[in-house]
Amino acid sequence: MAFMFEKLEIYQRALSLAEDIARFCDEFPSKQRTIVDQLKRASLSIPLNIAEGNGKWHKLERKKFFLIARGSVFECVPLVDICGRLRLISSEKEQAWRQELIVISKMISGLIKNNESRD
Repeated sequence: MAFMFEKLEIYQRALSLAEDIARFCDEFPSKQRTIVDQLKRASLSIPLNIAEGNGKWHKLERKKFFLIARGSVFECVPLVDICGRLRLISSEKEQAWRQELIVISKMISGLIKNNESRD
């Protein structure tokens, strides 16, 4: 791995979630395309902002991108809920994604706290 952020568990988990959601969205019929496209964009934003934040030199810049990533996690929650309510996903898939979003959110919060203590 050429970049340090690629070794982070939070990055790997966010990337795996985004991949799972992207695969689901790409196979989805066009009727509810707006919802699934937004879910795909929000989930992709998580690892993208973790990566970009790790590329920033100053901790305030890093924190900004980590906060955006955390916001994208929170954006995914109602989208997953809506997909579940509309029966676009199984209840098992909904619970799995929600659980992973909880874990990722906590890990990003830890990343933000750790960033605060850096020079």
